[in-house]
Amino acid sequence: MNTRKSPVHKPTVSLAEGPIIVFLTVCTKDRKRILATREAHHTLREAWEATRGWIVGRYLIMPDHVHLFCAPAGPEYPELAAWVKCWKTFASMRWPRRSEQPIWQKSFWDTQLRRSEGYEDKWDYVAQNPVRKGLRGNPDEWPFQGEINVLPW
Repeated sequence: MNTRKSPVHKPTVSLAEGPIIVFLTVCTKDRKRILATREAHHTLREAWEATRGWIVGRYLIMPDHVHLFCAPAGPEYPELAAWVKCWKTFASMRWPRRSEQPIWQKSFWDTQLRRSEGYEDKWDYVAQNPVRKGLRGNPDEWPFQGEINVLPW
């Protein structure tokens, strides 16, 4: 049986029924538990807001990975992989604790949502991560989450 060594990144496709929204999961190198801090949260938000081409909607930062929803910022946009590399580099260069370098796993996992229910369904699942991991009793208590842009269908 063949097993993939890295994720396959399919090109984003314009859908007749709505905009492009992509769900991303990005992990730390060796699954280091370094992301669930105020400083890391601030650095990631700064990276997402500073890099061009894609905008971030809802996101949730776990100790060793990030989930986020993103969409092209306009009709012309870079490939998703190029944008992810850009914000990873931005965040790494501004990382508050140099001893934690390298920060990121080489690739990422992405899924283009196909219908409006997908965003809410995926978000409900993502929001439960801190509860499933025993980090909080209620998803609303997790401090490392938010929404930068509304990504409407």
